[in-house]
Amino acid sequence: MNGNGRQLSGLLDPQKEAELAQLYNEMIRVAYANVYNKSDALDVVQEAWVKMLAKKLAAWAKVITRNVAVNVNRVAARTRTWDDADLMRAAGERADRAEELMTEISELLGQLEPAARTLFLYKYYYGLKDQEIANAMSMPVGTVKAKIHRARERLKKARLADLELRSEGRSV
Repeated sequence: MNGNGRQLSGLLDPQKEAELAQLYNEMIRVAYANVYNKSDALDVVQEAWVKMLAKKLAAWAKVITRNVAVNVNRVAARTRTWDDADLMRAAGERADRAEELMTEISELLGQLEPAARTLFLYKYYYGLKDQEIANAMSMPVGTVKAKIHRARERLKKARLADLELRSEGRSV
């Protein structure tokens, strides 16, 4: 609708245009119930549309775009035919990357002191809960949480340092 209350025909299909007109009228009713003045209600609705289009629409449009892209990928994955060479190459790349990751993780864990490494492995490799680790190690749960947190932070720093060295072209 334009400022005079007339529909802008030809921009949308009639059903969508009717839905927008209904939404606009409902917004006016809500605004009028809160401001008690028709001209203020129209201003409130206009401001609401501006905010909605300026902020919410961008995020909403990105989410919808992502969802459509995911759906396109799903359809493409279902319709794509894989030959044996493609499958072997993909499996080989995945195995190479897994081996690299395991080597990198082992090197990083090797930088931790043994007690921290043990706690970290109990938590993330064996999947034990903090209370179970505390019971097994005979220490308070808070101590376990703090030590795991510090170990995780040390690993993050070591990983970042490793990435910086690699980006500078130096080996580790």
